[in-house]
Amino acid sequence: MNAVLDTAATTTAPVVSARRLRKQYKNKLALADTAFEIPAGRIVGLIGPNGAGKTTALKAILGLIPFDGELSVLGRDPRTERDELMRDVCFIADVAVLPRWMKVREAIEFVAGVHPRFDRARCERFLAGTQLKPGMRVREMSKGMIVQLHLALVMAIDARLLVLDEPTLGLDILYRKQFYQRLLEDYFDEQKTILVTTHQVEEIEHILTDVMFIQDGKIVLDTEMDTLGERFTEVLVNADHLNAARALKPLDERALPFGKTVMLFDGVPASQLATLGEIRTPGLADLFVATMKGTYA
Repeated sequence: MNAVLDTAATTTAPVVSARRLRKQYKNKLALADTAFEIPAGRIVGLIGPNGAGKTTALKAILGLIPFDGELSVLGRDPRTERDELMRDVCFIADVAVLPRWMKVREAIEFVAGVHPRFDRARCERFLAGTQLKPGMRVREMSKGMIVQLHLALVMAIDARLLVLDEPTLGLDILYRKQFYQRLLEDYFDEQKTILVTTHQVEEIEHILTDVMFIQDGKIVLDTEMDTLGERFTEVLVNADHLNAARALKPLDERALPFGKTVMLFDGVPASQLATLGEIRTPGLADLFVATMKGTYA
């Protein structure tokens, strides 16, 4: 009976729940009484400029730093139950962290030794479809091969929460796209949750189910990707409608060549905006820029 109840609780409870989360570094308030929840079975992008609090939030979730407030990760307090928590969590930083002297077999041995949920057979099955050999060293690999090794190691860990901090830093666009697509196709399922931070907003937009913008230690936007088009509208405003458009208080506006102006609106009905010019759903990058400019919070 208890096992049944525990399973139900695990299914419905948020994977991460934060309330009044606060972290002070000397004169810098990295997390300012922020609050957020991450449901199970989602791919969540935590996006913000440098110094916004992204890394601090990840470190708190992983139990790597002390903090004030309430934080539950998979039903555990990272401050007091980190050892138990890390059995169900996998943290991956950028691919450049793989030592250049390390061989493929040594990388497998290392991860197998530090993570209890590493599936060696699954890792080797993935590598069988690549040109990577057990004795090959990282310094002998192309960037694409390093991505493949990184993917093999990640996807062989059966973690309930996967935390990715700028996982494709330093890779060119081809291999960044390959990384995220394979992650989506070969790793993610409804039993897993992925939290990813990146500066390359456009490249992860298509795989996200949810997005959180963080600025000055606070979450300033927290929404499902499916609702962005319902809430936010971008309008290519005709020159003769500029005053009427500005009267509706756009979140942001930017000038284009030939006298055109693009304005971003929050919560204004599309039917009302259609009379002002061409309407479209804004990209995540445009919404992010508008938020960070301070015109929306």
